[in-house]
Parts: sequence; C-alpha cells; structure tokens
Amino acid sequence: MTDVVDSDELLRRIRRARECAVQEERTWRSRSEALEATDPQGARDAAVRRMSYEAVLRVLDEIVTPGRHGPES
Repeated sequence: MTDVVDSDELLRRIRRARECAVQEERTWRSRSEALEATDPQGARDAAVRRMSYEAVLRVLDEIVTPGRHGPES
C-alpha cells in the first residue's frame, strides 16, 4: 500500500473498520448463543471469534478516543 492519506481519511478508515468489527462481534455473539444448546464446540469457536472482535474494537476505540476506556474494559 503506497497511498498517502491525510489524517481525516485515516480517521474515516478507522471508523469504517470499527463499524465492521461491531457488526462482526454482533454476528458471532448471536451465532454463539444460537449454537450453545446444540453444538457446544461451535458455540465456543464462535465465542472466541466474538472475543477477537471485541479486542479489535478496544484497540480501535483507543486510537479514536484515547483514554476513554479504562485498562479493564
């Protein structure tokens, strides 16, 4: 990637990525809950993916709004 972007464009891209991560986290949360009774291993796998997107969200939130969330969030 050799594009040079200004800070506004970079912030727009980060916000777009954050919205994508929010949607993915919701999708995997729903999938985990739906599989819990019938497929425990599938539910665990979905929960791991959900937690991964939660971590991505915390990182992107810290970039956009530093210090907004405490270390335990």
